[in-house]
Amino acid sequence: MALEPLTPEERRAALGKAVEARGTRSRAKAALQSGELTVEELLAQADLDEALARLRVTEMLESLRGIGPVRARAILATLGIAPSRRLRGLGVHQRRALVDFLAG
Repeated sequence: MALEPLTPEERRAALGKAVEARGTRSRAKAALQSGELTVEELLAQADLDEALARLRVTEMLESLRGIGPVRARAILATLGIAPSRRLRGLGVHQRRALVDFLAG
């Protein structure tokens, strides 16, 4: 079943919403990198903000100082979290394990 085509107004609204969501995720990653925001605080914000809930855990980890793509994948493998997982998809135990691992 094909989707109905969007009107120009709907398309503009959707594009604006997408730009705002990317900006929100970008600002959150920058705040993590600078230390203004902790992983635990970001996870709490993701519960309230749809744009942050769609951030991949891998991207979040890579935005932290000293963690690149290889180390991020290793952390996820150690904790048993799929690399494709988004913040919204983390369970309570996975969140706690992630916060504890990064704190220690």
